[in-house]
This record gives sequence, C-alpha cells and structure tokens, in this order.
Amino acid sequence: MIKQFRSLNPLNILLLALIAVILRIGVLFQLPDRLNFDIIEPFARFLIAIPLENAFSPFYNVAIALVITLIQAFIFNRIINGYNLLGKPTFLPALLYVTAASLFTPFVLLSPTLICNFIILWMIEKFLSIYRRNDALSVMFDLGMMVALGTLIYFPFIAMMPLLWLSLVIFRPFDWREWLAGIIGFITVFFFLGVYYYWHDSLGLFYKIWLPLAKPFPVNFRINWYDYLVLIPVVIILALGIFQLRSNFFRSFVQTRKSFQLLFFMLVLGLISFYLKSDFRVYHFLLCAPPAAVMMAYYFVQAGKKRWIYEGLYLLLLLTIVYFQIF
Repeated sequence: MIKQFRSLNPLNILLLALIAVILRIGVLFQLPDRLNFDIIEPFARFLIAIPLENAFSPFYNVAIALVITLIQAFIFNRIINGYNLLGKPTFLPALLYVTAASLFTPFVLLSPTLICNFIILWMIEKFLSIYRRNDALSVMFDLGMMVALGTLIYFPFIAMMPLLWLSLVIFRPFDWREWLAGIIGFITVFFFLGVYYYWHDSLGLFYKIWLPLAKPFPVNFRINWYDYLVLIPVVIILALGIFQLRSNFFRSFVQTRKSFQLLFFMLVLGLISFYLKSDFRVYHFLLCAPPAAVMMAYYFVQAGKKRWIYEGLYLLLLLTIVYFQIF
C-alpha cells in the first residue's frame, strides 16, 4: 500500500477514497439515531444564524465529513508536493492525512475542527511561501485574519496566533512591521465583530468571548486510556519519522528544515490548546492531523528497503483504527 502511494498514480485517487471508506466502516455500522453539529462558536452565531444542529442525518453527517476530508487531503498533498517537503512528488501526504483524520470516531463526523482544517491548510501554504518573499507584510496580515476566522468557528484556534511570530523567527530577519501586521489582521476581524455587538447593545457578550483565556491550566483529567491505544502505532511512526528527519536534517534544503520546525510547533500548539474549551471534545485534536501527517509521510518516503516493516506498520495502524471503531 505504501509503495503504491509513493508515486503520483491517478489510481491512487480511487484507492484513497476506498481507504477512507474502510476507515469509517465501524462508524457506518454503528450510527446513532441522532448527531448534533455546531459549525461555529455561540458568540459567532449571534452574528450569523446557521441552524445546522440537526440538519443532517447521521449517515449524511459521516458522508459529508468523508468528502470534506478527501478534498482536504488533495489540497494538502498539492501543498506538500508544491514545496517539495518530502524530496519527491508522492501521494503519501494525502494517504497519511486521511488516516490521521480517521483516528477517533469524533474525527470522522462533522465538527468545527474539520472545517478549521481548511484554514490550517491555507495557513500552511501561506507560511511556506514566506521564505521566498521579499516582503511578508501582506501575508502576515492575511494570516492574522485567518486565525481570527478560525477562532469564530472554534475558539481554541486562537492558540495558532503565536505561530505567526514563530514563523517570522524561523523564516525571516526581524522586522517590527511584520510582527505587528499579524496582530492588526486578527484585531480587524474582531473589531468589526465588536462593532456589530455594540450596534445590538450586547457589548457585554463580546467581553465574555475572552473569558476562556483567563482560565487556569487544568491539572486533573479523566482519561480512559483504552480509547487512546489507537495512538500507539501513530507514536511509533511519528518517532521513526522524527528520527529520519534528524538523520537527514543538515542534508536537507534550508527551507525544508525550517518548514519542519514550523510544522512541529503547529503540532505542539494544536495539542496544548485543548484547555481553551470548557467542554473539551476529542475532535479538538483533529487540528493536529496536517502536521502529524507530514511527519509520518516523511518516514514512509525515507523508509529503507525492508518493505515488510513500513507496510506492516501502516497495516497495523489501519487495523487498529477499524478495531477501536467497532469495539
């Protein structure tokens, strides 16, 4: 399977769709009677009323999420190949994105984070373009607005704001105007949102948007470790990918090295930002799928001649996902 996706074969499009369906078999056979879906945060629904809570049957919910995931996988594959992060054109980023975006049952349903991943992919492309630009002012302003838009959909997305400055540290010499442009872009969106609240005499509600930022970091968690055993193959593949990346780090192009550093910070920010949501849901970690998929794809591209090892690892991951969906 991995060997097949190492090349840009048109057949891979059909195979990817088939694998995406297989990764949802457990969910499709155990669909609940009802699924709720909130596309944006409550404070944004005050601005735009989108009654989607019960708009789709459970089957259509999974089917639409599947189509969205596949579209994102193709976009993601184009971006990674366009900037040559893996050293050669391959279909592995799409395969690993679909796989990472199917790890848990909440991942394969419609969720705000699934919608936010369109913004994540857009941001990745913008970040990777910074290195080639003489002036990054407009890009940073756009990125600030993207973070604000993602925050309207899913509040913990605001944690991606430090990524703007990290990208400047990694890719560019210091220019205070570029550091300020991202903040201005972010404030611009919420300035107009605040004006809308003011017009409707609801400025107090606008203040409540920022209350989660004042909450202390949680220290007690209730975790059913059995539900997270599916992560064992993922951790193994990620560890092997990081080891391969470390071995080839100084032999890679400068832009490639810097890009992987940025993607690592994106993964970390996606992981730790869950505390910004009081009613934490597992689908939050879907934000980590793009950077994790790149690192896993890097391992499979660089894996040696022992095909049974990397093919076996991916098969183990595939079977583990299906098993935990069913049982």
